[in-house]
Amino acid sequence: MFLSDRIAMVAKSKKQREQARTDWVICNLRWLLLALVGVAIVVEAYASETGLLGSVPLLRQLVILAVAVGYNLTVVIILVSGAVFPRMALATLVLDSALAIGLIAASGSPGNSLLVFALLPTITGALRFGWQIGLLIGGAIATTCMLATYLIAPIPDSATELPSLVACVVALLAAPLVSGLIGPRSQQVAQKNQLAGTSDQRKVQVAAEHSRIIFELANTLSATLNYHKVLDAMLEVAGAGMVELGSPELVRAGLVMLFGEHDLGIACSRHLPTRDQKVRFQGKEGALAEALSSAEPVIVDNPAVDPELGQLVTMHGCKQAIVVPLRAGFENYGVAVFGSSLPNAYTDDHYNLLVAICNQAIVALQNAQLYQSLMDEKERIVQVEEDARKKLSRDLHDGPTQTIAAMAMRLNYARVVLKKNPEQIYDELAKIEELARRTTKEIRHLLFTLRPLILETQGLPAALQQYADKLAEMDDLPVHVESVEDADQLLDRDTQGVIFYIVEEAIGNARKHAKAKNIWVRLKVEGGEFVAEVEDDGVGFDVDGVQVRYDERGSLGMINMYERADLIGGKLGIVSAPGEGTRVRVSVPLRGR
Repeated sequence: MFLSDRIAMVAKSKKQREQARTDWVICNLRWLLLALVGVAIVVEAYASETGLLGSVPLLRQLVILAVAVGYNLTVVIILVSGAVFPRMALATLVLDSALAIGLIAASGSPGNSLLVFALLPTITGALRFGWQIGLLIGGAIATTCMLATYLIAPIPDSATELPSLVACVVALLAAPLVSGLIGPRSQQVAQKNQLAGTSDQRKVQVAAEHSRIIFELANTLSATLNYHKVLDAMLEVAGAGMVELGSPELVRAGLVMLFGEHDLGIACSRHLPTRDQKVRFQGKEGALAEALSSAEPVIVDNPAVDPELGQLVTMHGCKQAIVVPLRAGFENYGVAVFGSSLPNAYTDDHYNLLVAICNQAIVALQNAQLYQSLMDEKERIVQVEEDARKKLSRDLHDGPTQTIAAMAMRLNYARVVLKKNPEQIYDELAKIEELARRTTKEIRHLLFTLRPLILETQGLPAALQQYADKLAEMDDLPVHVESVEDADQLLDRDTQGVIFYIVEEAIGNARKHAKAKNIWVRLKVEGGEFVAEVEDDGVGFDVDGVQVRYDERGSLGMINMYERADLIGGKLGIVSAPGEGTRVRVSVPLRGR
């Protein structure tokens, strides 16, 4: 059921309650007047010489009074039961008029008590149905008074009865006229109060509806950290909320655009064809640009002519659209767009509802994106550790494992030599000892690269110098370390560790592939950045050609260097050409460190 239907039902119920209250007031007033008539009859009976049973007019009045009491009891039963009779007011007006005429006709003259009862239908008729009806009833009762006075009763003494009769007629005719003047103004005031009450009630209903919708959205959003589900829930709740506030045509189309690297793309949508879902937007023209720059919702008439929204086929069937920015602080995430096939469709209620929904959703979207970033970071860290284990496995396989295998072969050969020519065993043992010492150096080198303790105690330059010295013990290729004094003092230990890994990987690549005669490692500060360079004078290579098909190789050392540089907010650059050597450069901003 729509909100408008519920409000109409509430208004109808309120009108019925007001009608019932009015009927109760008239019913109670009728009891009072009937009691007054009864007392008047009893008083007149005691004053009469014939008594109550001896006076025919009094008996007639008593019978009519009994009928009136029964009639009013019936009205009470109806009101207590809560039954609704649309013609209740008209029926009671006719019966009250008939009772007044009957009492006056039966008495033969309009006494004060009967006149008061006769005023009841004239006043209620004027207030409920207009002064013309009240005047008609008053005229009928006044005519009855005159007939009762001059036809039914004896001819009166003009000096005694005529003034009373004139006063009675004037009162019966003046009462509906006065009521007619006062009644409309009272009704206008009552209608204004009713309209104000209805307006206030609608505001309360709308506010309650807004609160319920936002509460449902909050419950939905709190149950997920998937930003796709967040956007889907936002569109679902926004669409349902606007339908409850008006026509289903308010949500002919709904979509959420989020910023990518360079433009806006549709991340979630409702009632959007496949072609529209692939459209990209720059957000630099029309309603999109206005909403993003002002951070306020924008209502667009005829969105088909908008320079960017007009790209959507769906918008050509919409007469109006509203664009709500998805913004948190100073960061724009995108916009939510809703289109309607009705002109002037979106009111302040829709405006406020969409703003509240989008504000609630943007918090959940932030949390979802932060969670997604955390998961991506976690996966990347796990991948980095996995790559480190693979590198260790590869280095162990290419280094100590091969050397130990050679030692095993030498020992087996030494056993044969010992049996055939014991004099040569000393030379063979010397070779085995050399292999063992070499293996020890390789293992110590691997342990050093896994956790260079000197990096934590003396810093990056000292760690790289020690690394170069250890390489010199195993290889004739010289590694020259050049460092500006205190160049690394602005870097934390984690950043220094990542730079050490990148330099080690670059040196390892140069030793394996460059066929170089020299390797230089330079540490320096340039333009607010810490720079580490590894340069060799080897054969070089085609950087673009290697990077195009690098993912097909078994080793991913270059990719690991790029990823680790990104982890510390740095940039990695590789410059090389065939025959011109290679230079690997990693730069890390020092701002804020």
